[in-house]
Amino acid sequence: MAACRGWRLLRHGRCWFSQDPTAPPPTPAPVPLYPPIVASHTAKSKAAKRRRLELFYQQVHEAATIEEKLRLYGKLQRPKYMVYPQTFALNADRWYRSFTKTVFVPGLPPRAPVAAAKAPEPGAGAAEALEQGTAAAGAAASGAAETVEPGAAAPEAATATEPPAEAAAELDLGALRDLACDALLQESYYQNKKRPFLYRDQDHTPAPFLTQLVSSLAAFLCKRNPLLAASSMDLNPEVNYYWHHGEEVVVHGHRKGRVDPVRFQIDDKPHLQIRVPKQLPEIVPLESDLGDVPVIDHKPSKLPLFKKQYENKVFI
Repeated sequence: MAACRGWRLLRHGRCWFSQDPTAPPPTPAPVPLYPPIVASHTAKSKAAKRRRLELFYQQVHEAATIEEKLRLYGKLQRPKYMVYPQTFALNADRWYRSFTKTVFVPGLPPRAPVAAAKAPEPGAGAAEALEQGTAAAGAAASGAAETVEPGAAAPEAATATEPPAEAAAELDLGALRDLACDALLQESYYQNKKRPFLYRDQDHTPAPFLTQLVSSLAAFLCKRNPLLAASSMDLNPEVNYYWHHGEEVVVHGHRKGRVDPVRFQIDDKPHLQIRVPKQLPEIVPLESDLGDVPVIDHKPSKLPLFKKQYENKVFI
């Protein structure tokens, strides 16, 4: 009996020692009583500059949309050259074309080539030759049987030789001219407008005339170009371009001696802009030679450009 009782105690002891001890509950992290000591956000030190960069990168990373990211990137302001066209013609100035790498071509773009006819199917060549042969034999037999008056013509031949109405229809310039005249008369004659305020001549008659003219022409030409029907019209948009071209050495200031890229900015504010949902087809191939881009080796400071510290805006 004693042996059985001792074995039972040993067995219970082994079971008790084999169990894992209960883990103590995790202690919560102590809450700091004071905020962490960091560099000042406005101090003039390396630690403050590093903190400003970290906060900026965090804001850019947490931005939800691409527009918001670009807006935050544009807040990094540096002095840049503002490029202004000096003439009314687009890209007409040599130095302007040198910076934008464009070529000014006067006149209207060439007319798009007519689409080529569809290629015949591989198995349709013999069938077409057979049909042409039977048609020629039938025409010879009918010519031997009966004669046709010289002034008369078969209606089937006339309809076959006529081009389709859609291909023969050309652009009605008279209708476009009437739309332009109606818009001009509406703004300059029918409306009894008073004298414009000082420096408001552009907003008095030309701006409403352009708005009405472009909207009416776009509505008239929708049947010729379905892309115009799906497009939208922007009124007074902001079109901005920002790019780097070349390098320069900082001459003055606390950043003296550093090498910085030469920055350029174009802030264009057109009156109207037609926004299309997809890319337009190219008018001329990219490999075509339309002219030479002028090369100007002078510094931007020697040209009618001025350095200003604006936001680096990017058009979307």
